[in-house]
Amino acid sequence: MTTDTLVHHTATDSRHWSDEEYAVRLDLSRAYQLAARLKFTDHIYTHFSVRVPGKEEHFLINPYGLLFGEITPHNLIKIDIRGNIIDDPTGLGINQAGYVIHAAIHEARPDLKAILHTHTRDGVAVSAQREGLLPISQHALGFYSRITYHDYEGIALDMDEQQRLVRDLADSDVMILRNHGLLAAGSNIAQAFRNLHMLERACNIQIAALAGGRQNILLAPQEAIDKVSEQSSRFRDGNDPVTLKHWQALVRTLPAEISG
Repeated sequence: MTTDTLVHHTATDSRHWSDEEYAVRLDLSRAYQLAARLKFTDHIYTHFSVRVPGKEEHFLINPYGLLFGEITPHNLIKIDIRGNIIDDPTGLGINQAGYVIHAAIHEARPDLKAILHTHTRDGVAVSAQREGLLPISQHALGFYSRITYHDYEGIALDMDEQQRLVRDLADSDVMILRNHGLLAAGSNIAQAFRNLHMLERACNIQIAALAGGRQNILLAPQEAIDKVSEQSSRFRDGNDPVTLKHWQALVRTLPAEISG
């Protein structure tokens, strides 16, 4: 197959999808397109997923070999929790590390429908810093009291790492994978992408601030940390009006054929 064929392949007849499945396919492809535009990418090596509505434990993820900007509703791969491929229009298969991470969380946390994982420069840089995310910006304070950490174990290819990923995520929806990158999740794509967007921004600010030296960093007072934690709690609802406005504003930046 040519690259163009892989990107535009539509062997899966969309008439076989429910309206609900098509809606999540469209939103997931939009998330990939937005991540490409925002440069939240690491060539072909990271992955976003969303659970398919319905009784079956199926989720959608990117074909291993396409760039984020090449993802469409039609070339997403559907797999089950056990890693069985239900539909692969491109024949490219999936990134095993993507399966290990996403299947673990989809199975253990059915409340988290969407899971986004990145290897951005600043996200990985913060993941490598001993203190992790610092309470130095309003962006960071929205996550500071609820972010969790998972220690690096190598490329996530071993199935037994799944239990530790789930343990370390606990009841949170944002996690820093040490020496690796960021993970943001949500009850829908809009919420997961807002978490990722704001967490990435917090990491950008931290790396810029630390360029002036650790001794110049001003940590937020505990009372402010606690206050922003409380104020930000509403964003854990995927249907919060601000979350939806955030997502809709991002989608409007996409070409009309993608933004709808």
